[in-house]
Amino acid sequence: MRIILLADVKGVGKKGQVVNVSDGYGNNFLIPRGLAVISSPESLNRLKALEAQEAKRQVALKEEAEEVAKRLEHLSVEFKAKAGKDGRMFGTISPKEIEAGLKEQWGIQIDKRKFIDKYPANAFGYTKLRIELYKGSAGQVLGTVTVHISEDK
Repeated sequence: MRIILLADVKGVGKKGQVVNVSDGYGNNFLIPRGLAVISSPESLNRLKALEAQEAKRQVALKEEAEEVAKRLEHLSVEFKAKAGKDGRMFGTISPKEIEAGLKEQWGIQIDKRKFIDKYPANAFGYTKLRIELYKGSAGQVLGTVTVHISEDK
């Protein structure tokens, strides 16, 4: 039986692939659970339309990520931290805090898991951290956020 997978199925194939499976597996497991449909000219046309729609969505996501990257170039996130007797900073500024600072100060929502540089900012002054804003079939978009940490008096 030839079917079109609507989701990734371990050991069978990826979403959008046309594969051959046994009749019982297709009729009793894949199709009733909505994981696949029988391959027909209509379903193939629908699959091509969905792929075209997904490609447009990916291009739009990439363009949005490029705009965010341009905005990030010209701004910095400000933090204040306490200093010890020797002038060193107490604690660190984690990616989670930087994420919250971006949202609060500039209205930019970026997930902390997108930070490529996982190390925390732990010194006074300016620190640049790279962020992977988009990764997909249309390429990859990287941005850089500048974190400015000043001494809290």
